[in-house]
Amino acid sequence: MRTRAFLSKLEHDRIVQTIREAESKTSGEIRVFVQRGNLSDPLVAAQKKFRQLRMHKTRERNAVLIFVAPRAHKFAVVGDQAIHEKCGDEFWQRVVTRMRTHFQNENFSDALVEGIKEIGSVMASHFPKTLGNANELPDDVI
Repeated sequence: MRTRAFLSKLEHDRIVQTIREAESKTSGEIRVFVQRGNLSDPLVAAQKKFRQLRMHKTRERNAVLIFVAPRAHKFAVVGDQAIHEKCGDEFWQRVVTRMRTHFQNENFSDALVEGIKEIGSVMASHFPKTLGNANELPDDVI
């Protein structure tokens, strides 16, 4: 699917609102990035974009990137060091599996919203919001 067509099917306001709700309960940061063009390995591309977006620079190292490449029909979810240490590979695989079902049925917004909610819930339990926490990264789909 072309990136423009994919973006036109997303419910941007719903996704951004879900990110804001998730982040209101945690010090963690969640971002969604939509890649243009083709790629071979979504995980490698997601890790590279994670660093380019400076997501590894958050205070508690607990940011998560949901990376989608619609033209390649691929996606990946990448978490920083602290969140990965708390959750492990099994958590990420569970999130990806649930999101994949929605993507396969072309319920793109549902895929992202479900992933964000699940990630946000786990982040809130491991990294609860405190008074000094500020929103360190933008919430928009990029």
